Amino acid sequence: MDFQRNAVSVNVGFRLRELREARKISMRGLATKSGLSANALSMIERGRNSPSVSTLYKLAEALGIPITEFFGPPAVKNDVILIKADERTRIPLTRGVWEGLGGEKFSGRVEPFIMTLESGATSGQHMMIHTGDEFVLCLRGRLEYLIEKQLIELEAGDSLLFAAHHNHRWRNTGNTVTNVLIVLSGFVEGEIPHSMQLKKLE
Repeated sequence: MDFQRNAVSVNVGFRLRELREARKISMRGLATKSGLSANALSMIERGRNSPSVSTLYKLAEALGIPITEFFGPPAVKNDVILIKADERTRIPLTRGVWEGLGGEKFSGRVEPFIMTLESGATSGQHMMIHTGDEFVLCLRGRLEYLIEKQLIELEAGDSLLFAAHHNHRWRNTGNTVTNVLIVLSGFVEGEIPHSMQLKKLE
């Protein structure tokens, strides 16, 4: 199954600079708010480095936006959404690709997406926590989840469901590419689904 065919690719660096400048935030100011270095931000904005998942969330939080704004301007929300295979929005990440499945356009409280992860890819050095629940279906390869202190190994066909207020992170522990479907749901009404908070591991 080809998860990436003809999907629309997003230039995260260009979009980050656009969002930062629209809010009149300097590179140094965003670095301070996000906890990232100005050099790391510069590398992302110039397209020389792709952010990890946790970095993307940290930037969204620092800018006060839902992560879906990296896809482009906020979309009109609808009750019925059809996303054709060649219309998925793609965001390049460190050693992987994130493909939106319409959650950014849906009026309900569900955010589905697919990630294609190279061997060794991780969600980043920081644990993630957020409201609602998280469903994970490993479509191909292997994926390791750390939820609080519990280590869980997923192989193709395995699924995982957990309350997302638990600290968690993931990584591809296999030697091949992993494809995983993740569905975030059950958010408090009025919350932005992808507005996740990160808790730094000390």
